[in-house]
Amino acid sequence: MKRLFIGIILCLGICLTGFAQRNNNQAREQSLKYQRLMALIDAFYVDTVNLPKLTEEAIVKVLSDLDPHSVYITKEEVEEMNEPLEGGFFGIGIQFTIYQDTLMVVSVVPGGPSEKVGLLAGDRIVSVDGENIAGVKLTNTQVRKRLKGEKGTVVQVSVVRGSEPMDFRIVRGMIPLHSVDAAYMLDKTTGYIKISRFAANTIDEFEEAVKKMQAEGMKDLILDLQANVGGYMGAAIGISDNVLGDKKMIVYTDGLSSGRREEYSTSKGLLKDGRIVLLIDGNSASASEIVSGAVQDWDRGLIVGRRSFGKGLVQRQYPLTDGSMIRLTIAHYYTPSGRCIQKPYKGEDYRAELYNRYESGELLSADSITVNDSLKYYTKLKKRIVYGGGGIIPDVFVPIDTNINYSYFNRLNAKNVVGEFVVGYVDKNRENLKKKYPTFEKFQKSFEVTPEMIDQIVKMGEKAGVPKDEKLLEPVIPAMKLSIKALIARDTWDMNEMYQIFNEDNKVLKEGYKALKDGTYERILK
Repeated sequence: MKRLFIGIILCLGICLTGFAQRNNNQAREQSLKYQRLMALIDAFYVDTVNLPKLTEEAIVKVLSDLDPHSVYITKEEVEEMNEPLEGGFFGIGIQFTIYQDTLMVVSVVPGGPSEKVGLLAGDRIVSVDGENIAGVKLTNTQVRKRLKGEKGTVVQVSVVRGSEPMDFRIVRGMIPLHSVDAAYMLDKTTGYIKISRFAANTIDEFEEAVKKMQAEGMKDLILDLQANVGGYMGAAIGISDNVLGDKKMIVYTDGLSSGRREEYSTSKGLLKDGRIVLLIDGNSASASEIVSGAVQDWDRGLIVGRRSFGKGLVQRQYPLTDGSMIRLTIAHYYTPSGRCIQKPYKGEDYRAELYNRYESGELLSADSITVNDSLKYYTKLKKRIVYGGGGIIPDVFVPIDTNINYSYFNRLNAKNVVGEFVVGYVDKNRENLKKKYPTFEKFQKSFEVTPEMIDQIVKMGEKAGVPKDEKLLEPVIPAMKLSIKALIARDTWDMNEMYQIFNEDNKVLKEGYKALKDGTYERILK
């Protein structure tokens, strides 16, 4: 973290030097003008004024006028924001939920501080450092603040296990945050990896998963980047390096102050051979689009799904004087063919653009995707036509399913009814589940969500303010059963097992797998 901070300071100095050379006088004049304004308000305004708040609002307004991705980050938000990308934090190593106003341990991180002292899934934490937290309606954020802390510090927790009270002394340590959510074999030669974000540890996790599956016989890989909104560009470059041949351009960036910078692959990648399928959708953005663009432009693999988000801007974080930061766009990035896939962002429709795709019919038919012929490019090897100006267009389009109305199921999820049911079910049946299904494979094959379980969720929904809707309930029962089974698998095993069940109805994955088996891959790329 120290090295990262030093790097930010160095980058800040370099970039500000370039900026000063271009606009030194203008920047100084505007800075003095703003200082004069604040001084006049402070000295003469008729009422008391919150100057820090005025300054923050001014910063937010200035950045919002630049582009949608240049933003202000308050001092309080900085640490929490960085955790998912830095790959870890210091804490006690549990996944928890607040169940019936009580903090319940859902799972214990293997090798973490809590596992070492004997904390178990199902334990109720009733006090932290002598403070009662049972029945006081704490929020998840308040719980995290009590359990997280500096490395090596001690937290005392009191636990109820069954009816037995127990006290634990836990020394906080590094808790990893994983970005590879799932990695498993689909068949004897085809592997599947799900990356949820591009973080500091993504490359290591990805390479570990690849090596493990290659040892199991993997030849081809399906890489799932659906709903992956991005993260560190370096992680995207590292993943691309693993699948491209030597000395292939991965991406280049260009900005007024930063200049042009090119990134190339090396000879060290683990997946230079074998077929690659990438899964994307409208929420695949930024770093996900760097990987997708590099793979598509070099005709290295097949892109399957729906058009990606369309974020081709590079941000860098700069610290301000009070511990807050700004995330400032410093460059555009371009795919190897020269495409900038950033969609237009002037006007009010930037955030609504994904909804507009639905309205225009784009999510139902590839023929409805609007392309700009002036932004036509060609892939590097096969000279296939690709387009810039608004995301990565897949090679194999997969429409969304509009045959079922999920609004009732969505309302249950919004009220956390399904999640609450799963937590209670696993809590009551944990020992029986382990005895009846000693392996995940047996659970996946034999466990069934019963009609009684669905009825119980419907009744819980009514209590939570979601009236039963028989007409909308019946069509979504298969999806409800799959979701419940997947969540039970997560709380009994882990995310990897959850995705194995969820993916039984992953239509984009099914099309990607089909493309490997029915000749589509070769027809498009060979």
